[in-house]
Amino acid sequence: MSVTRVVTIAAFGVVLLAIAAVEGAARRPGSRIPTIADLCAFVMRYRAARLPVGRIAVLGFWWWVGWHFFAR
Repeated sequence: MSVTRVVTIAAFGVVLLAIAAVEGAARRPGSRIPTIADLCAFVMRYRAARLPVGRIAVLGFWWWVGWHFFAR
């Protein structure tokens, strides 16, 4: 395995741990940090001139993730 691959996998691991830490902090009683579900709901509600821009952005993000990680 190359060094670049190991560094990339480690970076994704660190990002996932950070997301889990923020989600854990957001779910404590009295926390003012929004959960990931709250953030997704906020983005999905965004509209511009009757066009669901938030939903299009989320769809585009998942398309990008699928294309780059699952199409190989």
